[in-house]
Amino acid sequence: MLDGRPLVDVHLHAANRSGLKLPWSVWIQDFDRPQLAAIYDADGVVRPEAFDAHLADEGVDVAVVLAEYSPKVTGWQTVEDLLPLTAQNPDRIKFAANVNPHLHYPVADELERQRGLGAVALKVHPVHGGFAANHRALYPAYEICQAAGMPVVVHCGTSTFPGALNQYADPILLDDVLRDFRTLQVVLAHGGRGWWYDAAAFLALSDERVWIELSGLPPSRLQTYYARHNWSRLTRRMIFATDWPGIPGIAVNARAVAALCPDDETAGLVLAGNAARVYNLTLPG
Repeated sequence: MLDGRPLVDVHLHAANRSGLKLPWSVWIQDFDRPQLAAIYDADGVVRPEAFDAHLADEGVDVAVVLAEYSPKVTGWQTVEDLLPLTAQNPDRIKFAANVNPHLHYPVADELERQRGLGAVALKVHPVHGGFAANHRALYPAYEICQAAGMPVVVHCGTSTFPGALNQYADPILLDDVLRDFRTLQVVLAHGGRGWWYDAAAFLALSDERVWIELSGLPPSRLQTYYARHNWSRLTRRMIFATDWPGIPGIAVNARAVAALCPDDETAGLVLAGNAARVYNLTLPG
């Protein structure tokens, strides 16, 4: 709980440093700090008990950590890397599956394997993985998610990492997916960062299955990014997330986001309620 409210962060990268292709300073966007170093052991692996304690200190009730199979851009962060974290505190720490159609065949088999390990969502990363979100090879995975009531999280925003293919972050590529999978919940990670804020907001306001996820977006800039849209309506379509560890702090961001919400009810939805609904999470109390 944070300030009396449940808090869910659906976008954390608890990366093992040995699996990163990028330099550490680039990965964390110059937000290195002693508290972060203390979470890692001498081999650059996240210490489960320290990570859990950090989340507790930040007021996080549920965190969703992400795997990423993008060897050309960011490296390898496997679901197996995340299992010691989820085992440390299964109530607090969950993970999202990740598939890349260039690496996993058939993707349905790989997704089912990761679901069997406990995945609560599917993350696809077109910009770093080098594929479009409407790639037909992904459709069997989307079919599984739709049938299981599991959300698909799509990176929807620019990336400055070398080798990223930003054309694949365009929300228009999800038009096919939303048309072909009529009950699928779609979460737009990074909320259209860079060139697509308006497109992402339009999708979220016009389709009740689409959500704006706030990872990597400075709270102080949110109202500027979405200035062309009804802020009161749009906030109710938002899901709190940070993109940890490349941030000042989870609690700092959460308090700043809550302060932007038009009322307490909306703040509760953004910080936890929407995530609980979409990711099928259990909140305290």
